[in-house]
Amino acid sequence: MKKVFAVCLMFLSAALQGQELTLFFDFDRCDLNPTAQTQLQHWLADHPNVEVTKIYGFCDWKGSNHYNDSLSIKRVKTVLAYLQEKNILVQQGYEIKGFGEDFPQSKVQSENRKVIINYTQKPQKPKDSHLSEQISQAQVGDKIQLTRIYFANMTARILPQSLPVLQDLLCALEEHPSLKIEIQGHICCQLVYDINDLSTRRAQAVYNYLARQKISRKRLSYKGFGTSKPIYTIPEKTPQEEDANRRVEILILEH
Repeated sequence: MKKVFAVCLMFLSAALQGQELTLFFDFDRCDLNPTAQTQLQHWLADHPNVEVTKIYGFCDWKGSNHYNDSLSIKRVKTVLAYLQEKNILVQQGYEIKGFGEDFPQSKVQSENRKVIINYTQKPQKPKDSHLSEQISQAQVGDKIQLTRIYFANMTARILPQSLPVLQDLLCALEEHPSLKIEIQGHICCQLVYDINDLSTRRAQAVYNYLARQKISRKRLSYKGFGTSKPIYTIPEKTPQEEDANRRVEILILEH
């Protein structure tokens, strides 16, 4: 298990050198547009344990220098307020700066209206390394259930409390570079086979998380089974049986 944690530290070491997130703003606006809000939501879901070190604001060349300097700072303050609302750690003595239009401008004006967040991500040891042990001992054809994967009701949106097990799976894939898996989604309660294809979309959500963390897509696949492979007969008799049927598993394809 020390080996698993060591691999996680190696995988995340680059993050300690500092990373950047760029958000783009609409013309002459300092509020977060829907695209920027969605980008921030995905960033927060995929990057637990971040610490913000710098926030820089930028504008295009239209307008006076004084106006653009003020607008770039307003954009910085908008982002800072969002991060503080989400309880994101901002480094003591963090640096904020508005460049206005005084920077090398892109010919594409929309690319100049932005805020850049500089951050580091501290490695976090998975709270429960039982999954890593299971994967290390698994054979081709074995199935392993991903416990504590939570989704918003009737959606494929992964909830933040699922991150520890996702990180554990990520570390196991990094430790075993030849490992290939199929992510399998299952749902409960429906007598008709997965009307909204929810099981497939949930399996795909786990697949997308791993792909965003730079796991090769050649090592990953996903499939939804709806209610075709329940652990307990549907309709389930208890909430516990519903929880057991509502699950995400991984099938070991190559090890």
